[in-house]
Amino acid sequence: MLKKKFNLAAVGLSAALILGACGSQTESGANAEDKEYDLKMSVTVSDSSTWYEAAEKLKKDIAEESDGRINIELFANEQLSGGDSAKAVESLAKGSIDLTFNSTIIYSVLDDRFGVASAPFLFEGVEEVDPVFNGEGGEMLKDILDEKGVHALGFGQNGFRQLTNNKLEVKTPEDLAGLKIRIPGITMYTDLYRELGADPQTMTFSEVFTALQQGTIDGQENPVDVISSSKLQEVQKYMTMWNYSYDPLVLGMNKELYESMSDEDKELFDRLGKEAAEYQVKIAREKEEKQIADLEAAGMQLYTPTAEELAQFKEASQPIYDKYTDIWGADLLKAFQGE
Repeated sequence: MLKKKFNLAAVGLSAALILGACGSQTESGANAEDKEYDLKMSVTVSDSSTWYEAAEKLKKDIAEESDGRINIELFANEQLSGGDSAKAVESLAKGSIDLTFNSTIIYSVLDDRFGVASAPFLFEGVEEVDPVFNGEGGEMLKDILDEKGVHALGFGQNGFRQLTNNKLEVKTPEDLAGLKIRIPGITMYTDLYRELGADPQTMTFSEVFTALQQGTIDGQENPVDVISSSKLQEVQKYMTMWNYSYDPLVLGMNKELYESMSDEDKELFDRLGKEAAEYQVKIAREKEEKQIADLEAAGMQLYTPTAEELAQFKEASQPIYDKYTDIWGADLLKAFQGE
């Protein structure tokens, strides 16, 4: 009888432990789903940019669908990293910044493979870009970001980088001979412009307008949005619309933060982040059409190279592929070439 009572007591104790454990899991799950977040997001450019507008959309949508439980505070002009974009992506990977909108060119500080997305004359236009970023190329880029501690919510665009200068209408590689062109401090671009016969100059973008005005440099390269918003038409006469390098953006989230969230919150960020990135691409492309018209109206002379002229630039750029294919990885390059 004593043994039977003991067995019943043991069963009761086991049941209580099981129920207790289930209760803890339920409580833990509920806490994960109800957790409040105050997140910080860094945006490279100003609060008048399409980047920031998309970040505002993400902030608003997340707050609405979480009933105010998740708040995102936005910081323009890389305020969280003292204006240093490279430091911003490093901070994102480490978790001291929660979300960022940054170019893959900047991500090259974490891994040279990110440079593949901006390889010279890789894409002719946006119609070739979207299938790659929505397909294998984009997935492979997300995997590399994941390795670096960043969860990609979506891809935006800074756009195709165009060339401006004050000397002449650039139609062929020969026209670039000796031109002092300001470029971002990225080795691939330095190598490329030297191959094309130009004299590449690196400097912070904040110095570019004055340098162009004073004739310290002859030209620079940037997407139309940057050229227009920086009023470079006031100090530059010619622009070559050659789409020589595509500049994509990553709407990135710290991977550790993302993985610590409930499944419901993960789904929220994945869905709304993708929508925000797609929204940025849409408004950026719409805005560019008007900006191009405004630049021409301001007196800038725009030139679009012919297919034959572009073929000359591509041929002159081939040494870059010879040098960087092993750095980027042949399989990754093929995915971006649509092969």
